[in-house]
Amino acid sequence: MDTQKFWDTLSTKQRRIAEAVRKHPGESLVSLAHHIDVEWMYCAYELTRRDGAKGIDGVGAEEYEKGDLWGKLQSLVDHLKSGNYRAPAVRRVYIPKAGSTTEKRPIGIPTYEDKILQRAVQLVLEPIYEEVFYDFSYGFRLGRSAHQAIDRIRNESMNIKSGYIIDMDISKYFDTIPHDKLREILGRRVSDGVIQRIIGKWLNAGVMERGDVRYNTAGTPQGGVISPILSNIYLHEVLDSWFVETVQPRLEGKSFMVRYADDAIIGCEKKEDADRIMKVLALRFAKYGLTIHPEKTKLVDFTRPERDSHIGPKVHGNGSFTFLGFKHYWMKSRKGRWMVGRKTDSKRLSRSLKAIGQWCREHRHYSRKEQHKALSKKLQGHYAYYGVSLN
Repeated sequence: MDTQKFWDTLSTKQRRIAEAVRKHPGESLVSLAHHIDVEWMYCAYELTRRDGAKGIDGVGAEEYEKGDLWGKLQSLVDHLKSGNYRAPAVRRVYIPKAGSTTEKRPIGIPTYEDKILQRAVQLVLEPIYEEVFYDFSYGFRLGRSAHQAIDRIRNESMNIKSGYIIDMDISKYFDTIPHDKLREILGRRVSDGVIQRIIGKWLNAGVMERGDVRYNTAGTPQGGVISPILSNIYLHEVLDSWFVETVQPRLEGKSFMVRYADDAIIGCEKKEDADRIMKVLALRFAKYGLTIHPEKTKLVDFTRPERDSHIGPKVHGNGSFTFLGFKHYWMKSRKGRWMVGRKTDSKRLSRSLKAIGQWCREHRHYSRKEQHKALSKKLQGHYAYYGVSLN
């Protein structure tokens, strides 16, 4: 079986979808589901993780691949297009909350087959919204990373030379997205009945915990492949478009925004502009059923120190803020000039050290060779993310 042809066909179809978006800007696409055939579904299957936890049916990748895999994928396509597919509830489990030894946070685990179908629909939505998403949005997007987001923050902050940072926090974002408003926003770009129907089923699928299924009217499918792009679509409307089309034209000074999923910061050259945004930010989110955390959302004085302030003992500038695990602050370069530096957030570093210590205590019975191998991997993983310049 020459699977490379499947990938080539997938790429061609996605390119056609993107071209349709460019050709008809602002219009909703009616015909999309016909792109999903068994070859498209096979590509979605190949992109689905095989080592993930099992859903409520207890079927993992190994069990699903037994027998007639091609027939299962074709059946999945048929059920999708006929409307007979029933979205199963996700299995809820609890994992330790980052930075806490006692608190736990819930995650949802869809069935393996449901993951494949969600991936197939995601492959339809991606070329549509990659044409309209702004370049300051980095979370869950092809070819974009958290490192690019923090680099942009540094460059934009250096560009305006002085400024005020709005460090915003959305309370329980993924759990509170209203289904009705999400479907309304989605319908402005996607009016294909098959795609709309299956997304509606995922939103209403429910969560199974201790044998009981609970249905919610808010939140994206927990743990689902489709959840990241749906959350990006919603925040694109709520925050990104509003900032570019409504806010920026009314500001007196320079401004910028960087967003990674539900983490976002807004930078303003003038404090008056930042104050005006802070006053309307909560109202804007409330309009869409979301809540800005009143204590965690704050305005940070991030103005660059005066040029002659490098003379003397002062080595750090005004204010600092944390974004994606890095603390951003003004610092002196080796030549005595002020620049934006970044280093690992102290809470993140402390969390990593505690996790390493806990692992060592629990694996003292391992041989030194095994311990060395495991610890090396953990350190390499830490360096791969936090090993950036100036850190």
